[in-house]
Amino acid sequence: MKLLVSALEHSANIHLAALNEYLPETVEMTGIFSSELGEPIVDLRSLAVMGFVDAAKKLPFFFKLADRMVELAADADKVLLMDSSGFNLPLAKKIKKRYPNKEVIYYILPQAWAWRKGRIKTLERTCDRLLSILPFEKKHYSPNAPIKYVGHPLLDEIGRFRRGEWERESERWRYLPAEGEERLAAEGRLERIAYLPGSRRGEIRALMPYFHELRRLLPEHEAQIVVPPYFTPEQINELYGDLSSFEIRHDTHATLYESDFAFVCSGTATLEAALIGTPMVLAYRAKALDYFLVKKLTDLRYAGLANLFSLDFQPRPMHPELIQEELSTANLLAAYRTLDRRRFTRDSRALRDYLGGGSAARVASILMQ
Repeated sequence: MKLLVSALEHSANIHLAALNEYLPETVEMTGIFSSELGEPIVDLRSLAVMGFVDAAKKLPFFFKLADRMVELAADADKVLLMDSSGFNLPLAKKIKKRYPNKEVIYYILPQAWAWRKGRIKTLERTCDRLLSILPFEKKHYSPNAPIKYVGHPLLDEIGRFRRGEWERESERWRYLPAEGEERLAAEGRLERIAYLPGSRRGEIRALMPYFHELRRLLPEHEAQIVVPPYFTPEQINELYGDLSSFEIRHDTHATLYESDFAFVCSGTATLEAALIGTPMVLAYRAKALDYFLVKKLTDLRYAGLANLFSLDFQPRPMHPELIQEELSTANLLAAYRTLDRRRFTRDSRALRDYLGGGSAARVASILMQ
């Protein structure tokens, strides 16, 4: 089977890699995805944008890329779209118009329940299958919509991190808490703090001054910082500054699991921390215009996915959120010192139960039908 894939985001490609493990070798992928998974038609690094302003500057490039994807669809047996609604939803419409009988599958749906709800009708009209990773999402669609909850992909990816046993790590032993237990630093070692400033350049530049100051104020702790593996040493120096006081890491899941606390940029990583059970605080500062537009277009109470999910099974959020003017070194430090970690661990278990399992095997089965 020839599968045309459109996965622009780094997080979508992590989910695609998990899905690929369940697909037979007879599946040939073409289109937009990480070079680690095959031979894409474009370098993902050229697609990175942050917010409405940056996206507008790259519109001509994205229009040409969409036209190329429509041409490739001619030889594809099926089309798999993942996240990135700004690109993938218009692409779905173009493909359906050119090839009405081509099966279009959308996995990791646009958050139309949060803003621009008119996209729901477009999704129902242009996609043959809508594969949801949010349990509550289906209720926002019409009764006959081709939507199915398939589980959450992060539960596939963090499943290998075992709990309730002793594990060798870096010439010392540490205890991995069992379900429901509080995460505690092993006796005799310093507490580990993870710093995750995001993967987009604008996010990183906005958060690193706060993270450098936190590192100065918390010198007695071990500090780990997650840096995307595709940045060169020169780019790291330009974006992050002097990282000599941090241990540079590339694996988000492993870093979060080995840490006792995390400062995390808004995005998928906040949900990863919540599912793994690493107490954390969300930190984010956007361009003023982008933030203004988001506030006008949405009525969401929280930015973090874990906080949005938690409202379905409890009356309060899981973790603090420090956004725009609320973001300061003093507030980050206060959140670190006052977060109820035992309650966070209980909430983490409830969140995993709520999501019910991973999605990769189910999505692979649907693709092969």
